[in-house]
Amino acid sequence: MVPPEVPRTLTVSRAAVDPAAEREYLQLLGELARLSETRGRRLWVFRAAGSPGRFLECSESRSPEEHRAAGPLDADEARLEQRVRELAVYDDGAGELWEEVRV
Repeated sequence: MVPPEVPRTLTVSRAAVDPAAEREYLQLLGELARLSETRGRRLWVFRAAGSPGRFLECSESRSPEEHRAAGPLDADEARLEQRVRELAVYDDGAGELWEEVRV
C-alpha cells in the first residue's frame, strides 16, 4: 500500500492503432502490464466504443520517478515499450504526468 503522504502518479494516453495490429498491440500491453506490476505500477487499457483502433492507456505508479513514462525500464520493458510505440500513434500530451490530489 502507498503511504498517504506519497501521491500516486497517472498518465492517460489516447492511442490510435491500425485494426490489423490490435491483437499484437494488446498482447504487448498485457505483457507490459504483468512486468509493471512487479515494480508497483498498474496499466489499464480501454477501447473506444464504436471507434475501431482507438484506445485509452492508463498507467499508474507510486511516484513520478517510478512511472513507466519516466522511470527506469529493464530490457524486457524497454523492448515492449519500443514495439508498442511502433504500433500506436499517441495524441499530444500522452506522457503528461498527473499527481493524485487527496480530498
